[in-house]
Amino acid sequence: MLFSSCYSFKGISIPADVNTYYVEDFTLASSDAPGDLNQVFAQGLRQKIREESRLTNNNIEPDIIFKGSITRYTVLSVAPEEGSTTSLNRLEIGVRIEYENSLNEDESWTKNYSDFEDYDSSQDLQSLRDDLIDEIIEDIMERIFNDAFANW
Repeated sequence: MLFSSCYSFKGISIPADVNTYYVEDFTLASSDAPGDLNQVFAQGLRQKIREESRLTNNNIEPDIIFKGSITRYTVLSVAPEEGSTTSLNRLEIGVRIEYENSLNEDESWTKNYSDFEDYDSSQDLQSLRDDLIDEIIEDIMERIFNDAFANW
């Protein structure tokens, strides 16, 4: 008879034999993105996993490895919605994530994620950029976290 146990915290389940993770430094593949966006994203993902799971950060033979790159950073004009007179711009960020499970290769995956925030086109992006980026990457990191740890 085989028994398996999982650890559950905040709606996630992690098998008992998975104890460590490592988030590699991300690459910046979008020339339009702020120069530190890859570092901000990787650090945010490290912090999210550290705070919302029981896993320990370890760069020597970790059980789970996250690799990634910022693939898109675009600002687009968005047509106003019906009944609205305000023009909007949209900041969109795209990320490619490789999730490697060293204990079970069948659980490994590669996915693309993206999200956006709209803002009034009369506002200066530079004054809003940090807040918009924070909102976007928080949403993307939540989806990455759920895909990695809610599917056990």
